Amino acid sequence: MKALFLLAGVLAATQPLAAQPARPFHTLDGRTLRPADMDRTVQKLLDSARVTGLAVALLENNQVRYLRTFGYRNAAEKAPMEPYTAMYGASLSKAVFACLVMQLVQAGQLDLDKPLHEYVGRPIPELPGWQDLAGDERWRKLTARMALSHTTGLPNWRWIEPDKKLRFKFEPGARYGYSGEGLQLLQVAVETIAGKSLLQLSEERLWKPLGLARTSYVWQPAFEANYALGYDEQGQPLEKRRRAKAQAAGSLETTPADYAAFLAALMQGRVLPPAALAEMIRPQVLIPFRAQFGPLATVAAPDSNRTIQLAYGLGWGVFQTAYGPAYFKEGHDDGWENHSVVFPQQKKALLLMGNSSNADKLFRPLLMQLLGDTATPWQWENYVPYNYTEK
Repeated sequence: MKALFLLAGVLAATQPLAAQPARPFHTLDGRTLRPADMDRTVQKLLDSARVTGLAVALLENNQVRYLRTFGYRNAAEKAPMEPYTAMYGASLSKAVFACLVMQLVQAGQLDLDKPLHEYVGRPIPELPGWQDLAGDERWRKLTARMALSHTTGLPNWRWIEPDKKLRFKFEPGARYGYSGEGLQLLQVAVETIAGKSLLQLSEERLWKPLGLARTSYVWQPAFEANYALGYDEQGQPLEKRRRAKAQAAGSLETTPADYAAFLAALMQGRVLPPAALAEMIRPQVLIPFRAQFGPLATVAAPDSNRTIQLAYGLGWGVFQTAYGPAYFKEGHDDGWENHSVVFPQQKKALLLMGNSSNADKLFRPLLMQLLGDTATPWQWENYVPYNYTEK
């Protein structure tokens, strides 16, 4: 994206993020990066790792300082990635949903520790799609806090299980275990409490107040004019899914400009008041495991993860650094890799959104070179750099 002219006065303050010129960025470790230097760093990595397209946003003083897009949203058509290109957010959906939940908590409409079945008004196994839990009374223990901190004991997705059945993998509240299913159950409770759908709630409470017109939990006709395809590890395009059902755990479609603006609003206190934000990013459960997913997800973590006190808050991961606490959320799917991390005491953040399964191979060097972040648990995240050699 080429920097556009800056209007003066009030007009400048109201220009969309994509129209703002990038400015020098000051990293966590004290370096000053010029926009041209950042452009070259990203482009060099992009070319080396066979990534189709990537968006990068850097925030400083709780404002977007740098927003650039690289590569293609459609490689066959040579259509460039742009700040307002619709991209699949995947599990960034969960971070947004957590903010909606905390708004209800702040309003006194939801208690994080009240059993969810009391909100939905009937036994959870009687809900459509939740019949598999019949006969296991542990559903009575499930709460919003457990769902948001990934301690429900439910699997990530039932369809990953060998028999595709939903069942508890461990006692609710006992430990961390990433679960999209838990978020989906919480969505049912939230919609019951509010008397509105997730789509309505997000529009009324987030997208319209924040002026984010190209973000939604379902596919919108307006996305058709400018959207990205996802690409696999070999650079082959994947079919674009136009999601028609809002899912708290993973249906978000957004743009780099919109999601960067959302992060800025969150950091500025325009999404949640200080007490609600503090509770959302407070460590709720330590993560003592080597990896987030796969066979290593229950294997004891290396010392590096304990050093940073890796934990989960409510909808966001959290860890400690030399620059104060940080909170993060990623989003992965075939053809899509996204990562966001915020250092609230430093008022800095980084957003990465890629339409390639190879994009996460760039995340560690980008975190280090652009932000000065060396603490993010890259091995737990499986952010193995494209040129990494095991020592």
